[in-house]
Amino acid sequence: MIVCEDTLSFTRSIADASIKLVVTSPPYNLGKSYESRRAIDDYLAEQELVIEECVRVLHPKGSICWQVGNFVANGEIIPLDTVFYPIFKDLGMRLRNRIIWHFGHGLHSSKRLSGRYETINWWTKCDDYTWDLDAIRVPSKYPNKRHFKGPHVGQLSGNPKGKNPSDVWEFPNVKHNHPEKTIHPCQFPVELVERLVLSMTEPGDRVYDPYMGVGSSVVAALMHDRVGYGCDNVMEYVDIAAERVRQLRQGRLRTRPMGKPIYDPNQRNGGQ
Repeated sequence: MIVCEDTLSFTRSIADASIKLVVTSPPYNLGKSYESRRAIDDYLAEQELVIEECVRVLHPKGSICWQVGNFVANGEIIPLDTVFYPIFKDLGMRLRNRIIWHFGHGLHSSKRLSGRYETINWWTKCDDYTWDLDAIRVPSKYPNKRHFKGPHVGQLSGNPKGKNPSDVWEFPNVKHNHPEKTIHPCQFPVELVERLVLSMTEPGDRVYDPYMGVGSSVVAALMHDRVGYGCDNVMEYVDIAAERVRQLRQGRLRTRPMGKPIYDPNQRNGGQ
């Protein structure tokens, strides 16, 4: 389901405990074309209302993944996940990981180091949550490495299904040469959401993005047989999201494959 509606209003219409994964990247209060810049306290007060509703609609075994960057005021940065942390904690949520998404391209800074990462805070309601590490394992660096001594001598020293991808993820953000690029200035890469969908939900579960943009979260959910919900208050973005879903169902949607190597300009066949 994709709708053009105010986030808070639409989220309030969703039934209690019906969503297995809430995954989103809310406005950063930077004055982008789709948001208005406000005092940080006003911004957080509005966000708290949305987060309260997201917690209400979350399944007992569900997860919330809140992806944010930095708020910048007078040259000083405020890491937004640090100011969101007490909101989630006061609602009884438990932080499982602070995932670092590192990417290679972005705005260049002259008075500080250029920012090349954002964070995804993964929250759950309790300790009994849906989690499938095997679904997102990555190839081991030394897949045939074996124990050379001890009780397991000769046996594989790593998991034959691959290794844990860790809490630092590296793949490109959506810039002009990315196959998923649309008009949205801060677009989710589908592969980022895919990892969350595969590890934190099961087929048939509902995935909801309250700040959908052009629908990358809905696309990622549908690609893996989940049910995708999303809303945005910009009709142009909603139309693009709906078209991307149509292209997906017709087998025409271009996405960057999950796990594709990062572009290396020193390799002839590297590329995003």
